[in-house]
Amino acid sequence: MEGTWRLYPIRVRYQETDQMGVVFHGNYVTWFEVGRTEWIRAAGYDYKTIESKGLLLPVVDLQCTYVAPARYDDLVVVCTRIAGSSPLRVEFQSQVRRVSEGDFRAAEVAYGEELPGELLVEGGTKHVWVNDQWQPARLNRILPELYALISGK
Repeated sequence: MEGTWRLYPIRVRYQETDQMGVVFHGNYVTWFEVGRTEWIRAAGYDYKTIESKGLLLPVVDLQCTYVAPARYDDLVVVCTRIAGSSPLRVEFQSQVRRVSEGDFRAAEVAYGEELPGELLVEGGTKHVWVNDQWQPARLNRILPELYALISGK
């Protein structure tokens, strides 16, 4: 599925950098999570509502490639899209890009269109829908409207 990119702006904070003056590598994983959370929110949902229906969405796979470092006070956007889905799984693709002041905003970019700025990190996460007992749960049965939104069906 080729979904719309949703962009979320973050200004790099001092505490996110390490002794080398660059963003500590683990913070990009946190930013991937911010991107997923904001993707869901922009689609009209939030994790609190999803979890109130008894659904959890743990990460089962993480991929992250570091291309160039972000530094303190850089303006970056976290770009997130749905890369694939089924009733039991969802896969997010993510990029972190350094941008100019003019591109430092929440936005949507159609898949296939050029994303703004310089690519710093790319990767993604794979998730499995589970219930509160950590048993597989079918999103299409519990929240069919969210499944339709995620799957494009």
